[in-house]
Amino acid sequence: MKNLFSKYYSLPVQVKASFWFLICTILQRSVSIITTPIFTRLLSTAEYGTYSIFLSWMGILTCFVTMYIFSGIYPQSIVKYDEERSQYSSSMQGLTLTMVVTWLFLYLLTCRFWNGIFSLTTSQMVAMFIIMWSNAAFGFWSAEQRIEYKYRELVLITLVESILQPILSIILIHFVSDKVTGLVWGIAIATVTCYSYLFAEQILSGRVFFSWRVWSYALKLAIPLIPHYISSILLNSSDRIMIQKLVGESQAGVYNLAYTISICGVLINQALLQTIEPWLLKNIKNKNFTNIKKVAYPSLVIVASINLLLILLAPDVIRIFAPSSYYDAVWIMPPIILSVYFMFMYNLFSVFEFYYETTSYISTATGIGAVLNILLNYIFIQLYGYYAAGYTTLFCYILFAIMHYIFMCKICKYQIENVQIYDLKVIVFISGIFVFVGLGIMFTYYNDIIRYGVVVISITFLFVKRNLIIEKLLSIYKK
Repeated sequence: MKNLFSKYYSLPVQVKASFWFLICTILQRSVSIITTPIFTRLLSTAEYGTYSIFLSWMGILTCFVTMYIFSGIYPQSIVKYDEERSQYSSSMQGLTLTMVVTWLFLYLLTCRFWNGIFSLTTSQMVAMFIIMWSNAAFGFWSAEQRIEYKYRELVLITLVESILQPILSIILIHFVSDKVTGLVWGIAIATVTCYSYLFAEQILSGRVFFSWRVWSYALKLAIPLIPHYISSILLNSSDRIMIQKLVGESQAGVYNLAYTISICGVLINQALLQTIEPWLLKNIKNKNFTNIKKVAYPSLVIVASINLLLILLAPDVIRIFAPSSYYDAVWIMPPIILSVYFMFMYNLFSVFEFYYETTSYISTATGIGAVLNILLNYIFIQLYGYYAAGYTTLFCYILFAIMHYIFMCKICKYQIENVQIYDLKVIVFISGIFVFVGLGIMFTYYNDIIRYGVVVISITFLFVKRNLIIEKLLSIYKK
């Protein structure tokens, strides 16, 4: 144990910071997953559906209210203002607060109209604005901490907020007549309590609330990205909104449960991408293209294997996470989990688009994916119910990956003399086997004995091949 601690303390601050930043990311993302079994038992399927609609609309409105400046523009542009970082950060905080207050004022003037559109109450909408501002304030502060490799306070605040949020929500659910209102105000109070002083810290440090130079610079970069953000959010959230509008809140609640659990795989994606993405960018810069596939293929197999195991265990996971009224969610999980694999895949292609700054390709792909997702959901949800939304999501993400592959090939043609980065046959083979097996596993849901047999065989195989798997993981990490 002493050797382990001594090795940890001997690590460079950049390595330790990266580790703890990853922990913070996982902790933030996993709160909703961990608390799902609690809230599905405290809320009816209809109430949980309303909550899912709240989250979906908040994602969409954030595109306009804060323009995601705290996560899109700020982390990249802060380098430009390195010598006046404090002033830059405080003015960005000022810009975001001004936008939130302005949009809140405009909403309150016509709240009855918008409440009908959103299917939410005024109280819930006000809580939403508070959460959007609080998250933005935290986003600015945490980005600065990451740049400076300051992780201790970030870990502490993340931990406190992650604990406080569900506690307050549970308390308010029992004391407020509208349970959904109690839930969202628990989140709002927790975030504003933990994050508002971070806003004050940056404002007092920089002492610049308004800067025309900074504000115009940020808006000039952020406004053109709004279509991309909206398309991305719609691709992820429109299905729940449309289910609620077309078939009902209860069905939206069941679907949201399946979506929440299935997206667990995204945590794996992010952890792996944080490891390999810097390496991919470095190899693109140095034109070491032959090395990329050596990491990409094993990464795809690893993600596919983890997602297949999650599909196998889906019925058991549903039983843990929710009461019997939500059990139909198990039939939606396989296509959504399969979608997670293609979410990871397209990042292997889009990294070239980001490196060569061909952002028009990114906006085109997300725009087509979002429009098609809405169109297909509108047609098939009415025909086959909310089950169809899972398969439209899968189809759109497959198309998403295909488009990014095509765009990557175009970039390679003009930027790097038509070098073939990946072998299309290998990618199609891995993906085809994954989709075929993933959908086939659904037939085991009718018989737990067969399903558990497959689970035992899978775990046994992983145990036998553990040395090979560990070797591949270590090779990816070392690279």
